[in-house]
Amino acid sequence: MKNMLKKILIVQHQNFINGSGGTEKICCFLANELLSLGYEVEIATNENSIGQPVFHLDSKIKITNIYSDDINQKEIKPYVNYHGKNPFKWIKFKVKKKLAKLSNKKLMLSMGGFDNVYKFNLHQRSKLWNQFILSSKPDLIITMTIGSLLEITYEKEFNIPIVNSVNGRPDYDYTDQLWYRSKIDMKFLKESYKHLSGIQILFNSYKDFLPGTFNGVCKVIPNPVPQLNEVINHSQSKDRYRIINMASLVLDCKQQDLALKVFAEIAEEYPNWDLFFWGEGNGLNKLEELIEDYKLQNRVFLKGFTETPLEELKSSDIFIFPSKYEGFPLALTEAMSVGLPSLGFESCSGVNELIKHNKTGFLAKNTEEMKNYLEKLMIDSKLRQDFGINAQKDMSVYTSEYVKGEWNQMIKEVLG
Repeated sequence: MKNMLKKILIVQHQNFINGSGGTEKICCFLANELLSLGYEVEIATNENSIGQPVFHLDSKIKITNIYSDDINQKEIKPYVNYHGKNPFKWIKFKVKKKLAKLSNKKLMLSMGGFDNVYKFNLHQRSKLWNQFILSSKPDLIITMTIGSLLEITYEKEFNIPIVNSVNGRPDYDYTDQLWYRSKIDMKFLKESYKHLSGIQILFNSYKDFLPGTFNGVCKVIPNPVPQLNEVINHSQSKDRYRIINMASLVLDCKQQDLALKVFAEIAEEYPNWDLFFWGEGNGLNKLEELIEDYKLQNRVFLKGFTETPLEELKSSDIFIFPSKYEGFPLALTEAMSVGLPSLGFESCSGVNELIKHNKTGFLAKNTEEMKNYLEKLMIDSKLRQDFGINAQKDMSVYTSEYVKGEWNQMIKEVLG
C-alpha cells in the first residue's frame, strides 16, 4: 500500500552536484526509493557550481540549489607551500601566500577573530536555509551529513522532524581525528545532534560512537548491495589477471599508494598480473609519479571514473582496498557481490565489518601482511573461488528492498 503523500526534503549542502562519491550515490538511491513508496521528494543543496547529479534520479524528484551570490560571506583566503623546483613558481607562490596572510590578518582584526568569522558565515548560510525550508514546507527532513544538519539548524528551531543518514562511523562527523576541524566547528557539530528526531547508522557497533547530545530514534540500516545470480569463475585460465581498486583517489583516506607499493614489491615475480585503479581525485598526480618511480607504466593503470563499475569488477580477480577509514564502503560490497576475494586493513572501520578474515578475504595488520595475503590469493585460484562464493553469500542480505523497507519503517516511526 502506498503512503499518504507526504513531502520529504533531502539536504546535502555540499558536493551533491557533479559528485560521484558514496554519499551522493546513497542520496540518489534514497530519493528514488522514497518516491517509489509514495512520498514527494525534493533534494536541496547550496553550491556555487553548475552541473547535474552523477547518479540516476527519477524525473519526478525536484533538485533545488539555494546558492545565492547575494549572501555575504567573509572569505578566509587559503594558501599552500610550493614543493616544486621552478624558481619562478616558488616566487609566485611566496607572494600569493604573503598577500593571503595579510588579507586574513585584516579580516581577523575587523571581525574579532576566527570564531566570529565562522559564526558570521554560518549565520548567513543558515538564514538562507531557513527561508528555503519555510517555503518548501516539508513533512520530514533527511540530512546526508552532520554538516548539512548544522547548516539548517544553527540558531533555528523547526517543528519538522529531522533524520540524519550517517555514511561513515558517527564520530568521524564531529571530531578532528581524521582531519583538522576547529574547536568551534566541533562544538557546534556536536550540539546540532540535539535537533535530530532520528539517526540511521550502518552497523550496530557504530552506536558506541554517537555523541551524548543525541537522544532520538537510532536505527541500523545498511547500504544496498547489487544482487547477482552468477559469481566470477576463478578457475578459468587467463593470459593476464587483474587486481583492482575502485575508490576516490584521496590518498590520505583511500591509501591507493599503499596498494601500489605492495604490488610493486612482488610485480616482477608475477609478470601476468596487473593493477587497475578506478576513480578520480587529487591523488592522481602522486600515483602517476609513483608508477613512474616503480617503472610500472605497463603494469599499473589509472582508469578514471566508470559508469559500469560492476562490469569492471567482473573482469577482475582480486579486490584490494587499503583504506584508512570507511563507513559502509560501496565499492567493497559491490566487489564482494560479484565474487571477488578482498584485501583490507583490520584497523579500518567498515572494512573490518564486511570482510570476514580467511572466509571472504584477508584483513591485514600492515602492508607486509597485505603483501603476503595478496601473493596467497594470486597463486591460488581455488582460494579465490572459495572466498568469492562466500563473499557473494554474505552480500545477499543487503538487498535494495530490505534497505527501502527499513527506511520506510523508520520514517513512519519518526512521523508518528
